[in-house]
Amino acid sequence: MSDWADWGARREHLGKAIGGYAQLSPATVESVLALNAAGEKTNHLDAKTRELIALAVAATTRCDGCITIHAAEAVKAGATRDEIGEALSVAIALNAGAALVYSTRVLDAFDAVKKGE
Repeated sequence: MSDWADWGARREHLGKAIGGYAQLSPATVESVLALNAAGEKTNHLDAKTRELIALAVAATTRCDGCITIHAAEAVKAGATRDEIGEALSVAIALNAGAALVYSTRVLDAFDAVKKGE
C-alpha cells in the first residue's frame, strides 16, 4: 500500500492482512477478537465511550491499525470530533505524566550508579 493517508484503503488492507494472518494462526486472531468483544458484553460503558477510550489508547500505543478501525467505529457510535479531542487530551496528559514519573526513576537509577550500587 503506497498511500497510507487514505484511511479507507488502510482499513481495507488491514482487514485483508488480518484475514491472511488468521489463516496462519486462527486461535490468535479469534482470541484478540474475543477480547475486543468482551467489554461489549458487560455493557457498563456505551459503544461511543468504548471507542473514545480505544482511540486514546491507540494514540498512546501508536497503532495505526487501531486508529483506522476505531475511528470508523467512533463515527458509527456517534462520537464527535470534540469528544475525540478531549479523549486524546487525556491520553496526552497521561503520557506526559508517565514521562514525569519515569523521569524520577531515571534519576533514582543515576543516583544509585553514582553511589556504586
